[in-house]
Amino acid sequence: MSEHYYTKDPKVRSDRQTISSDLRGTDLRFTTDAGVFSKGGIDFGSRLLVESFVMPDVSGDVLDVGCGYGPIGLTIATLFPERQIQMVDVNERAIALSKENAERNHVKNATVYSSDGLSAVSDLDFAAILTNPPIRAGKDVVFSFYEKSYEKLRSSGELWVVIQKKQGAPSSMKHLEEIYGNVSVVAKRKGYYILRAIKS
Repeated sequence: MSEHYYTKDPKVRSDRQTISSDLRGTDLRFTTDAGVFSKGGIDFGSRLLVESFVMPDVSGDVLDVGCGYGPIGLTIATLFPERQIQMVDVNERAIALSKENAERNHVKNATVYSSDGLSAVSDLDFAAILTNPPIRAGKDVVFSFYEKSYEKLRSSGELWVVIQKKQGAPSSMKHLEEIYGNVSVVAKRKGYYILRAIKS
C-alpha cells in the first residue's frame, strides 16, 4: 500500500507552501506541506464543516480529530475565542504544521498534540468534536473515531462529521445512529454531507 496522509512519519519529500483562508470571515494563513491532507488548499469538505458548525450550548472544550495542518481547529478557535480547542493528528508533520500555524495566526486558545485517533485524548467532557475523517485509512479507523468520540463527549455534546456520499455517508449515518441514537444531516452540498450526532 502506498503511503498516505494517515501516517505517523511521512517519508515524502517536503514541499512547503503558504495558503490564505477566508472561512466565515476569518483571515488566516497556513503553511502546508507534502505528506499532509489537502496540501494545495483547504478542501471543500473542511470548508463546508466549518461553515456549517454551530457551537453547542453546553460548556466545554472542542476537539478537532485529524487536524492536519490546522484549518478546521484554528478557524474554530479564532471564531470562538472563549473556548479551548484541542487538535490531534497521527501525522507528525501535520502536528508540527498546526503548531506553526497557530503561532503564525496568533491563536492562543488551541493546543495541538499527537494522537492516533483519540487514543491520547484524556478529557471526557468535550462540548463538540469535529472531524474530516481519514477515509483512505479505512472504515474501521473512521468508525473508531465515531465510537471513541462518544466516550469523550459530555452529555448533550455533539459530534460533527463531514463525509462524501460516495465515500460512505450512508453507512456512517447508520453507524452513528447505532451509537448515539440519533443523527441529522445539517448540510448537503456537492456530494458532501455534514452529519451531527448528539450524546444524550
